[in-house]
Amino acid sequence: MSAEQVPVTQMVKELGVAIAEAQYQMDQTALRIATLLGEGEVEIGGKKHNLLELGFTPTFYQLTEATVEAKVSLTVTRSEEIGASASLTGGYAFFAASVSASYSQKYSYTATGSSSITAKFVSVPPPSLLTDLIRATIKRTPQ
Repeated sequence: MSAEQVPVTQMVKELGVAIAEAQYQMDQTALRIATLLGEGEVEIGGKKHNLLELGFTPTFYQLTEATVEAKVSLTVTRSEEIGASASLTGGYAFFAASVSASYSQKYSYTATGSSSITAKFVSVPPPSLLTDLIRATIKRTPQ
């Protein structure tokens, strides 16, 4: 099976798996950023402040839509050629004839295809448990 011959079920399955993997990677990145923000400090007025306590939060994204689009164009052409020729020679009591016939049939087939995948990423608020944990941690941290 060539790259152009992919069953629709396989294409949809692979798209679903790719979305799940992409979502996982985006979540992991947001959590790494949350950790960096928790470790980062800024000094304001002689006092160090944690970036999370200043209200910085990681941005979370969700893949809310994905579309697979496939376009196919087929062209089939058939042509026929028939030809004949004859010659006749004759004498007093003798005749000879030669006949040549040709027949050919030609088929031409063209197939083109294209596909595209689109995905929509939407920014969403951080999980509420993460936000609550950040707030609770900030309240316990000595100022």
